[in-house]
Amino acid sequence: MRSTLNFLLNDWLDVASLTTRPRFADHSRETFESVLDTCERIAREKFAPYNRLSDTEEPHFDGERVHLPQATHAATAAYVGAGMLAAAQDYELGGMQLPCVIEMAANSFFQMASVSMGGYAMLTSGNANLLMAHGTALQKEVFAKNEFSGRWFGTMCLSEPQAGSSLSDVATRAVPDGPEYEADPLGPRFRLKGNKMWISAGEHELTENIVHLVLAKIPGADGKLVPGVKGISLFIVPKRLVDTEGRLTGERNDVALAGLNHKLGFHGTTNTLLNFGEGRFPVRAGQGGGLDGRGAGAIGYLVGEPGKGLSYMFHMMNEARIGVGLGATMLGYAGYEASLDYARQRPQGRPIGPGGKDAAQPQVPIIQHADVKRMLLAQKAYCEGALALELYCARLVDEQHTGQGQSAADAALLLEVLTPIAKSWPSEWCLEANSLAIQVHGGYGYTRDFPVEQYWRDNRLNMIHEGAHGIQGMDLLGRKVVMDGGKGLTLLAGKINETVQRALQRPALAEHANALARALARIGQVTKAAWATGNPQDALANATPYLQAFGHAVLAWVWLDVGARSEQLLADGGDADLLNGKLAAMRYFFRYELPKIEPWLAVVETRDATCRDTEESWF
Repeated sequence: MRSTLNFLLNDWLDVASLTTRPRFADHSRETFESVLDTCERIAREKFAPYNRLSDTEEPHFDGERVHLPQATHAATAAYVGAGMLAAAQDYELGGMQLPCVIEMAANSFFQMASVSMGGYAMLTSGNANLLMAHGTALQKEVFAKNEFSGRWFGTMCLSEPQAGSSLSDVATRAVPDGPEYEADPLGPRFRLKGNKMWISAGEHELTENIVHLVLAKIPGADGKLVPGVKGISLFIVPKRLVDTEGRLTGERNDVALAGLNHKLGFHGTTNTLLNFGEGRFPVRAGQGGGLDGRGAGAIGYLVGEPGKGLSYMFHMMNEARIGVGLGATMLGYAGYEASLDYARQRPQGRPIGPGGKDAAQPQVPIIQHADVKRMLLAQKAYCEGALALELYCARLVDEQHTGQGQSAADAALLLEVLTPIAKSWPSEWCLEANSLAIQVHGGYGYTRDFPVEQYWRDNRLNMIHEGAHGIQGMDLLGRKVVMDGGKGLTLLAGKINETVQRALQRPALAEHANALARALARIGQVTKAAWATGNPQDALANATPYLQAFGHAVLAWVWLDVGARSEQLLADGGDADLLNGKLAAMRYFFRYELPKIEPWLAVVETRDATCRDTEESWF
């Protein structure tokens, strides 16, 4: 994996060029390599050996606290000690001012070694980044800074048992904590009551405090909640109350664990149902006085303006979606490497010669069989393509934040369009890679003697994490490709056409360049056809097939660009095995995968009503 990572960072994305920018001027290719070396070592020593342990020794609650294996404590401490929670932050925050693309590359080692043990850090980083974007100066100092240091960890609390992904239906209430609720220096202080479901990292003892970011609604003057997402606000609700210096007051906030969810995978990350304000940990009223002071709700501090909570939360959600995509990618990659190693060592069968098989000949490793090569090439095409996409998205973040003028604006728009793909595509196709890894192992793939069954179980969750597959499809077709008159889609099409034109200059790539050009034209036609009636019901009934086709076209673009660079380096005397492997994966994708898009696009283009019009009683 490291050789591919180095190729993508240095030869494809040219990350060393970022060091000419003021923010990254203290860095060099050598410092980037040092960070990657350190993280690869920590992942190898502290995460990978305990991945199976984190799966078999699930978190359990003894009525007072949640227990996790000691290895999880050690792994997260090593991650914090390496400074990775603040890797991309300013020096003043204890950060290293690393480019986002290097931070993501470094995190790929942890996601591959044990995605569930790495989940705590991903959520904490996203939580703190949201507060840096939308919190007050004191909220940044007290909450975000302590998260970046690893003293506290963080969560995102969106879903509720009755609402699921329908955030407009959240019912958690937040009422002002007395007449002087605005006087608290940590932010306007509210009392929250409600229930949150599926909260990853919602309860543990890895750190002394947990900072929950909670979506809730503030009742109107009539005591009723405003319907829809416009009534949602965002609150900081710490597990343990703190003062303005970030010191624990010794008082537990009224946030109680109602239960642990036991999922198919991701056993190493606690997943919780949390009750806010049920009175199990009653807290006194703050300086504003007001309510009776005990059992009146969990104390929360408003972030930003009332009613804008969901827009703030999307800062964390979009970051988490790319993080989920990276996790899915690296689980697929872990399965690929495991099945590749197995295929090289497992003897079975004999080659077919002109006269058929010769039973007198010795068995050969299964990697010599064409169908096993097919399964390995598919995994390679899925996982290496997905890794390239995730790193490209991270590179867009760097361009958005440190680029100039139109370049920065274009990067932000491209990232908007690509985020649903960066989340959904690896979640579907790197899961397929895990399935193929099991198949390569044969019967052993189903056993716990080999790790591939765990990789599949862990990865199956990612099609639901941070917005289920169908939601990503509706986001893409319903919003991203039509926003600003299709400006984002036009920009992406321009980038793809630039790659097509370069590839057409290379005879070996012309076939694939033309295939991608045709696919791009079809997506443009189908997007218009989907919205021809102007009726969202017509357009979005087949949003998921559109997502699949769009994603495959994006990955074909990535592979064509990677292929063009590989051809150039091969001609210059580069690593022949590495580069020929990239070209083989590219050819596989264009010949086996890209042709799949036409049936997906056909139902979108015709606004097929099969699914929409099927009556409930017919099932």
